[in-house]
Amino acid sequence: MRYLPLNREDRVSMLKTIGVSDIDALYADVPAAARDYVIDLPSHAGEIEVERTLKALAGRSHPAGAGPFFCGAGAYRHHVPASVDHLIQRSEFLTSYTPYQPEISQGTLHALFEFQTQVALITGMEVANASMYDGSTGCAEAVLMAMRVTKRTKAVLSGALHPHYAATVKTLCGLHGEIVETMPEPGRAEDVAASIDDDTACVVVQSPDAFGLIRDLSPIAEAAHARGALLIAVATEAVSYGLLEPPGGQGADIAVAEGQSLGNGLNFGGPYVGLFATREKFVRQMPGRLCGQTKDADGRRGFVLTLSTREQHIRREKATSNICTNSGLCALAFSIHLTLLGEEGLTRLAALNHAKACAVADMLTQVKGVEWITPSFFNEFTVKLSKPAAAVVDALAEKGIQAGVPASRLYPGRFEDLLILAVTETAGEEDGAALARALAEELK
Repeated sequence: MRYLPLNREDRVSMLKTIGVSDIDALYADVPAAARDYVIDLPSHAGEIEVERTLKALAGRSHPAGAGPFFCGAGAYRHHVPASVDHLIQRSEFLTSYTPYQPEISQGTLHALFEFQTQVALITGMEVANASMYDGSTGCAEAVLMAMRVTKRTKAVLSGALHPHYAATVKTLCGLHGEIVETMPEPGRAEDVAASIDDDTACVVVQSPDAFGLIRDLSPIAEAAHARGALLIAVATEAVSYGLLEPPGGQGADIAVAEGQSLGNGLNFGGPYVGLFATREKFVRQMPGRLCGQTKDADGRRGFVLTLSTREQHIRREKATSNICTNSGLCALAFSIHLTLLGEEGLTRLAALNHAKACAVADMLTQVKGVEWITPSFFNEFTVKLSKPAAAVVDALAEKGIQAGVPASRLYPGRFEDLLILAVTETAGEEDGAALARALAEELK
């Protein structure tokens, strides 16, 4: 039975109050191509038919674990221990998801407090919040925060910042100031510092960047600070923190990362969990919420929402963001996985990722038609092919090999011959050999 609370007269009255002629006018800012998109599905069908149709559609998918898999570019396939999924489904966590009543949800607040501690430690920063939606929106929130801190309205984005992150920054921050994006230089560290001036609020740099290149952030931090600007360090691969120098040690003022790599599967693109950490002196401008430790009237250890400067809790003009929640369950999965690993385990996992990537890279350098262009990398790198990368990826997919992400998919109309590959601990030696053989056959 349908539930239609509004009749035609109600809709006409509402539209008149809003000041538009019809419902379509409410979507005027949505591109026509998106509005007119028609999904290739029947308009209606019986339950059995729907089940059969959806099963057939699902059967066309090629799961990441079904063969050699080298896709990355912001979402990475890692092994998630079975204990992670078991623990996050325990009723103590699952039924007290959001701590709206902090004095009751002590377990949830405690878990988030530990999560914040872990994020602060791996990023080398002084304070972290209780997570963001994901890395891209966290990046945009960091830019807005930098504008509030510096009282400036210009943000400089590295050309090698993941294009989806850059697009999110432009969408959320474009109305607040000027967004300047440098040109990407695959395999090279562009002179992003040259774009910093006295009006710059922040410079946003990713390391490892969208092409896999490891960046030295220290000189950029010095250049930014010399002009009174902040450095926002971005990472899409959280496991890299186990091996690379953390952004806090390189002078970053805000560290943002996608935490999907720990505790969370690919999940067809989400939900994910954004990591956000900063210097203690900027904590009051930090978006989201912060869980803190305290003592109750009897001297017992307890946990509270120490800071929650979001619209849901305070007046809009005083809020630092309109984020309505944190990715609580994903943050819990991240924290459990990282707890199981420990500091030594994270370092070993990161070293294994790098070793696996180096082994596959060595195989590919022997393939005719493959040119190496990433001088330093963690577990992701870019190669130049003698044929368009998108066509090569499609050809190898037909052979059951997910060969990576064509750079042209991230940068439409550019870098047609560049292929971005990610190699994690899930890739076996035989996977790398199969990739090398298939590439040699396709590029000959």
